[in-house]
Amino acid sequence: MRILFIGDIFGQPGREALLGHLPMLRERYRPDVIIANGENAANGAGITTKIAQRLLAGGVDVLTLGNHVWRQRDVFPFLEASDRIVRPANYPAEAPGRGLTVRPTQAGEVAVINLMGTLYLECGISPFRIVDDLVKEAGALAETIVVDMHAEATSEKVALGHYLDGRVTAVLGTHTHVQTADERVLGKGTAYITDVGMTGPLESVIGVRTDIILRRFTTEMPVQFEVAEGPVRLDGVFIEAEGGRARSITRFSDVV
Repeated sequence: MRILFIGDIFGQPGREALLGHLPMLRERYRPDVIIANGENAANGAGITTKIAQRLLAGGVDVLTLGNHVWRQRDVFPFLEASDRIVRPANYPAEAPGRGLTVRPTQAGEVAVINLMGTLYLECGISPFRIVDDLVKEAGALAETIVVDMHAEATSEKVALGHYLDGRVTAVLGTHTHVQTADERVLGKGTAYITDVGMTGPLESVIGVRTDIILRRFTTEMPVQFEVAEGPVRLDGVFIEAEGGRARSITRFSDVV
């Protein structure tokens, strides 16, 4: 199984860069499945139905989300209807959408679980309280299990990686938009990285115009965020797995 996971898509620059370079990525990695975090795809905050459908039609197989999932209300029905998009499973069950999905590939089924951290983020249930049942459910449906851990704290991500080592194929951190250099296959066969990074404007502060963020920090006054322009940094990881266990994980960061 060959898995391509793309870091948080930020605004129109990130969307266009990913869609434009997916053919190149397919040629380079020959993935069986492409998963992307769409948490910031709509102007940096959430995702809309139209954007989600365009990304899925453009070659992404599964979209994961995060703490901005409720920012664009029009996507709520799509979260309910589509099994190609997941939101954090530790939101209440009554909320729109699902936190686990299974997709067929030529190499077998792939289960994708979306979780959110609770340190410095607002989410009612700890991922550690629900992930055992999710992994059990996923394991009954698919040999390959990929977990997107959308979290602020590095400690929470690292802890979840060790907690799930040997039980899932990969635990991939998202949310902070800064790619980390700690990718590795843990001792029992789970691929891990603390943060996959961001697919968004290179000359920015995690996607937002630099001058706006500098004004915020230097004046401590509220500002209106705007997506930066210019070259895009396309971050992601490529995982090779067999029998549900990772053999390798390779990170990449292309300026496009």
